[in-house]
Amino acid sequence: MCALASRIAGTFAQSTTLKFEAENGVLSGTTVDSVQSGYSGSGYVTGFDTAGDKITFNVAIDATALYDIGIHYAGIYGEKKTTLVLNSGSSNEISLPATSTWATASGGQLLLTAGDNVLEIISNWGWYLVDYITLTPAEGRPPHQITTELVNDESGPTAYKLYNYLISLYGKKILSGQQDLKWANWINDTIGKTPALLSVDLMDYSPSRVERQGDISTAVEDAIAHHEKGGIVSVLWHWNAPIGLYDTSENPWWSGFYTRATDFDVAEALANPSSANYTLLLRDIDAIAIQLKRLEAAGVSVLFRPLHEAEGGWFWWGAEGPDAAKALWGLVFDRLGEYHGLSNLIWVWNSIAEDWYPGDDLVDIVSADVYAQGHGVMSTQYQQLLKLGNDTKLIAAAEVGSAPMPDMLQAYGADWLWFCVWGDSYINNDDWNSIEVLKEIYNSEYVLTLDEIQGWATS
Repeated sequence: MCALASRIAGTFAQSTTLKFEAENGVLSGTTVDSVQSGYSGSGYVTGFDTAGDKITFNVAIDATALYDIGIHYAGIYGEKKTTLVLNSGSSNEISLPATSTWATASGGQLLLTAGDNVLEIISNWGWYLVDYITLTPAEGRPPHQITTELVNDESGPTAYKLYNYLISLYGKKILSGQQDLKWANWINDTIGKTPALLSVDLMDYSPSRVERQGDISTAVEDAIAHHEKGGIVSVLWHWNAPIGLYDTSENPWWSGFYTRATDFDVAEALANPSSANYTLLLRDIDAIAIQLKRLEAAGVSVLFRPLHEAEGGWFWWGAEGPDAAKALWGLVFDRLGEYHGLSNLIWVWNSIAEDWYPGDDLVDIVSADVYAQGHGVMSTQYQQLLKLGNDTKLIAAAEVGSAPMPDMLQAYGADWLWFCVWGDSYINNDDWNSIEVLKEIYNSEYVLTLDEIQGWATS
């Protein structure tokens, strides 16, 4: 246990909830109003319409401890997001669902240190109302109860070897990870350490891309090479729409995984199994099955993360809402497992909202993609995923902009199983990941690198 985590051990017994009225905070670019009825105190804060608009709360705490934060807000202008910053350090992005009246959103947990602390709620998407925040001492969490069975009946020894290894690590260590072999090599050259986990993208195996550019991807070869070095492989799929690509200067064919770049309607295709578009969905899944079978033949266990970030709606597989996305997940799951008999896949779901979740019987690992600067613990997303999987599912930070600081992860009890930093403009950008900080992270005893996981597949 790190020194910081040791200092806060046993500090969960307090029971007093602290409440801070927004109108009493220090306002920057924001104003107090009272038009929306039902508020607490003498008013609420509005005017979050430019990037720097914020409320600053000064919070004095007697002893260092973890606190659950609640934001009482009104999302009368639709679904929004806010940014929470603690002591001018790491930031956390918090979703504020659309509401017609006042509601409370969880801001995850904050480690407040003894003495004075500064909390800032900063505009982000803007256009919401804030009434007050609450800080409640966090309760101790019981041990994780991770299910030991994979959801796919076809799962074989290769998949179970990796899954059992991951369970043995959970809550004790975090796997370092990097998107794309080029940037994993860059880390090795720059830091002197190689990530334990490599993520590759099957994007260029999508038939609508292959027919335009040929078979140019080396993702499978990269994955096999990392596996042969004793590494762990994660696979995502930017699925270029099967048909209906606009192919304009604004939306070229290669951007066809975006909702804005195609008129392909996934809900309509799924509703008509005899249609040509449904057949094209199967064609595309079958094309990916060929690549996954290559990995299976090479003995590669695959952390498979299709349909990522579905709830965002910016990819076509999420454009028609949760029911269509879940139905497509079920189709991919059945086609690869039952029809193709793939036995090496561990299924990683990648959205947080409960109404998008396919269900415990179709998901092995829950995950989030978090792009926030400052090397924070992503506490809000971790707490949401704990709830989503009822703490029976492993939890991963499948994509991050900034790698998290190990000592803070331990102090917060944010037991992310792995982090995976995105590639160009993130891993090699000082605004997101400085060389100095990366060296600190990669040399931490809590962070596992490639040299430290050797033998997991054969032990």
